[in-house]
Amino acid sequence: METLSLVFSISMVMWILSEVIYKQTLKSGSGDKKDKDKSTLNMLWIVFLLSIAAAVTISYRSKFPIVESIWIKYLGEFLILAGIVLRFIIIRTLGKYFTVDVTIKQDHTIKKEGFYSLIRHPSYSASLLTFLGLGIYLNNWISLILAFIPPLLAFGYRIKVEEQALIEQFGEEYMEYMKSTKRIIPFVY
Repeated sequence: METLSLVFSISMVMWILSEVIYKQTLKSGSGDKKDKDKSTLNMLWIVFLLSIAAAVTISYRSKFPIVESIWIKYLGEFLILAGIVLRFIIIRTLGKYFTVDVTIKQDHTIKKEGFYSLIRHPSYSASLLTFLGLGIYLNNWISLILAFIPPLLAFGYRIKVEEQALIEQFGEEYMEYMKSTKRIIPFVY
C-alpha cells in the first residue's frame, strides 16, 4: 500500500508539473489569431485546481467508499497514468497546432487522423481520464463527483468556444468533420 501511495504522489506531481510546462511552453505565437480563448484557459486552471483540492480534502474528511477493496486504488492509479501519457502523446501528435489557449494558427489545418478520426478533442478526453482516475483512486463517491464533474463541465464550455472558432475558420469542412466524430468519448459523446 505504501508503494501505491508513493506512485500516486509521484503521478500527481508529474501531472501538475506537465500541465504547468504545457501552459508555459505551448501558448499561441505572435502571428496567431489569439482573441478566441475568451479566458477559458484561466477558467480551466481555476476549476482544475479547486476540483483536485476539494476531491482530495473530502476523501480525508469523509468515508463514502465506491468499493471496499484495494483494487479500486490500482484502477484509479492506472487511469491517472494512462491519462497523463495519452495526453502527452496526443499533444505530440498535433504538434505545432497544439496550444493551451484557443488559437488558430496561420497555416492551421483540421487533423482528422489517429485519435482525431474518432473524437474531436482527444487531449480533453485524456485529461478527463486523469480526473476520473483521481476520483476512483480516492475511493470516495463525493471525491469522484468533485474530481470529475467540474472539469467535465469546464471542458464542455471550452469545447463550445473552441468549436465556434474552428467553425469560423473552416466553415463547412469543420461542420462535416463534426458530423463524423464525437466530442470526447468515442462512439458516445
